Amino acid sequence: MANKRKQYSAQFKAKVALAAIRGEKTVAELASQYEVHPTMINTWKRQLVEGASDVFESGNAAAPIHNDQQAQIDEL
Repeated sequence: MANKRKQYSAQFKAKVALAAIRGEKTVAELASQYEVHPTMINTWKRQLVEGASDVFESGNAAAPIHNDQQAQIDEL
């Protein structure tokens, strides 16, 4: 039987990463609460922080990402 990796939605990743940034709970507590590995939370947190400046870029409206594009991004 093939072992499939669990895929998380962008909304879920953002929610967990924001909780990590808030710092109200430790990464270990969040990992237990959301049932994900702490390394994944740290990765999502880093991605959120690094991509935050894109939200404020002037002149560039972010194009919405379609589900197939998000799946490819998640796979990478």
